Amino acid sequence: MELPFAAANIAASYYARAGDVVYQFYAQNSRAMLDALHILFKGSFTIVLWMTAAIAIIYLVMAAVVLFTRKRVHPQQLPRGKEPTVTVQIPTYNELAAITCAKRALAFDYPAEKLQIIIGDDSNNPTVRTAIDRFAAQHKGRILVTRRGENIGFKPGNLNHMLKYTTGDIIVIFDSDFLPEKDFLRRIVAPIALDPSVAVAQARWRITNFRQNGVSVLGGTITMLCHNIMLAFIDRTGSNAFLCGSAEAIRRSHLLKAGGWLTGSLTEDIECSLRLYQQGRRLVYLEDLSCGCEAPHTIRDLCKQQMRWAFGVITAFKMHSRKLFMSPRPRARDKMSAALFGSGYFFSVLLLLITVFGILSLLSDKPAPIDWALFISETARNLLLTSGFLLASVLALVAGGEGKAIPRMIASSLTVGLIVTYYVNVGIVKAMLGRKMRWFMLAKNGNKMSATRSTPRPGSG
Repeated sequence: MELPFAAANIAASYYARAGDVVYQFYAQNSRAMLDALHILFKGSFTIVLWMTAAIAIIYLVMAAVVLFTRKRVHPQQLPRGKEPTVTVQIPTYNELAAITCAKRALAFDYPAEKLQIIIGDDSNNPTVRTAIDRFAAQHKGRILVTRRGENIGFKPGNLNHMLKYTTGDIIVIFDSDFLPEKDFLRRIVAPIALDPSVAVAQARWRITNFRQNGVSVLGGTITMLCHNIMLAFIDRTGSNAFLCGSAEAIRRSHLLKAGGWLTGSLTEDIECSLRLYQQGRRLVYLEDLSCGCEAPHTIRDLCKQQMRWAFGVITAFKMHSRKLFMSPRPRARDKMSAALFGSGYFFSVLLLLITVFGILSLLSDKPAPIDWALFISETARNLLLTSGFLLASVLALVAGGEGKAIPRMIASSLTVGLIVTYYVNVGIVKAMLGRKMRWFMLAKNGNKMSATRSTPRPGSG
């Protein structure tokens, strides 16, 4: 029994001496080690800060160009009698709002014999399925309902299923909460119908519930920054635009040659756009044509939406960036527009890194009394260098006619925006690591209103 105890004592003595050596080394060299780490953290902070400032300046330049230059004019006058055949696709999942959207499609100023309307219903809610069937029966011959039984592959899986039944030469897609005007269809198909080189036409999104609350203001601002500034700038430089997932038109033959939609993608629009870029297709943005839609109005929904978009966009760029940027086929300006489109997510990563390196730099610095003058001046400088994105958002609201909401937008950005930025980075990290993410259904006011309209009144037959 003495041998094991002796061995244990030897081991304990060894680790005690080793611990003493490590402690003495740390006590003698800890400040030097911390100083070296401080130099590393502070240098990294400075580099990331200026990278963030560079992107912020780019957004400010884009906003200035949009505000002080003229819009490009795309063909939007489709001659009577020359209309191409069109299929309107409305993919939906447990959303009564799809009925309201389909009603708008029925009212389009377009020849009925050249217009096919499909509701791709993946609903597992019997009430929603019954309401959609009842609506289709009321418009027999005008509304086709397709079903798969399950929501396999999410929205792109639904779109691919609808392709099997699609007869139109041009496909126009609406998410269920979109509310197009009567002349929308003629205007969005015109650039494709009149120019054989155009594969895609994307309309501007107009947020109908923008002022509902602080969350919708922030969500609407993100949309405006994309549509009123970035896509508008891209269009004015003559570069290719992007599909945005709704209020979009695409030539069916070009979609089929590209391989259809990528089943399971969370941003099938961006992924398909990058494939079309590689094939040398033209994608145009119609700044003058808008379509009403909703922004998320709860923190949960906004965070999940932005996380899903970040995940989907980064995943798409991982798949296609090498071929896109190395291929001679896409024009240099189109490669630039692709880089600009992805820069917003890079900005979110940089903001996270600024926070991390800033905290580490502060913790590793030498203890000393606070130099308030230096602290205030450096903080003001850092805020100024990183505020370009916020200033661009202000200009986006001005361009979108929502200037009165600027104070609410700033307040939401500095509160809810911090939470959203965190979830955006979660989406980016998951995409970079090759993790999976599921599709999230968002709450929409249109579903509540449609449910109210579809509920029989007391005493009605």
